[in-house]
Amino acid sequence: MNNEHRTIRSKVCGSRTIGSVLKLCAFTLLFAAFVFFGASIPASAQESSVRFDVSASLDWLGGQINGQASFNLAQAGLRLPAGRLTGEEILLSSYPRLLRPYLLSLRVDSNSTIGDMIENRELSLETLEALSLAARRTPPSLSADLSGMIGRYTIFMEAISGSLIRHRRALEPPRPLLPAQVADYTGIIIIADEELPVHGRNTLALLEPCLFPKIWDTNMNLVYERQMMDPTRQALMVRYAVRDSIFRPTPSGLEGDLAGLLGPRPLHIIARQAFGIYPTDPVIDRDDALGILSSENNRRLLREGRVALVLNQAKLTER
Repeated sequence: MNNEHRTIRSKVCGSRTIGSVLKLCAFTLLFAAFVFFGASIPASAQESSVRFDVSASLDWLGGQINGQASFNLAQAGLRLPAGRLTGEEILLSSYPRLLRPYLLSLRVDSNSTIGDMIENRELSLETLEALSLAARRTPPSLSADLSGMIGRYTIFMEAISGSLIRHRRALEPPRPLLPAQVADYTGIIIIADEELPVHGRNTLALLEPCLFPKIWDTNMNLVYERQMMDPTRQALMVRYAVRDSIFRPTPSGLEGDLAGLLGPRPLHIIARQAFGIYPTDPVIDRDDALGILSSENNRRLLREGRVALVLNQAKLTER
């Protein structure tokens, strides 16, 4: 009996030892996989601890906001290759929040930004979120040294402008009591790329871009504003340009998309003043204003947004 008891006990102890060894091996393999492949922690749980590097630029020539967001994988507790998918998910869920400050600072007109409109409840945060979600995204990529994840995004100002157009019918541009005899044109170009006197202030300033600049004449009569645009046209109120793009060796003197927008016979006007809390509005001579308003064809150019503002290159890119 004693021999049998010792034999049974030996078998039991041996099976326990084998089980312990198997458990230890399994734990070692799992730990190694954890270290090599990275933890499978949900992206939402890690996002709050991620430190992002964010940059963006406002390209008024191209009519878009270009943004980039990146973060270090190791600092976020991620390891390649498995950590790459989690990194992509983190960028996907984070970028609308990361781009928000750049949208909030976007100038809408001569006295307000997107942030001002939200504060005054003229625009909802939901609309702002939708604009961010509608950004064109390139697939996230790894940095050259494989240490970080990078996402790139583009928000088109045309989409932002369209979300702020609330009228259903375009207002008729004012008709002068004594119309002038004027030619019909295919587009309107206002040149304002040098420092101008600011109306009502004893100072000079370069005209600044915004989504909805107004045009005034020297008697401070309103010539053009956003409600004069045809709301059914998916277009910007004005197209921004630089001087080199309107003096080209082409039939219209214009380059690229400007030629398609403004046609072969655009009217060229020199701005005389700037106006606004933000100096975004050009002031033109009364005679030049009559050259636009005295013709049904030329008033139509305003409705269709066939207007270009030539600004100083330094004002057309903001970082």
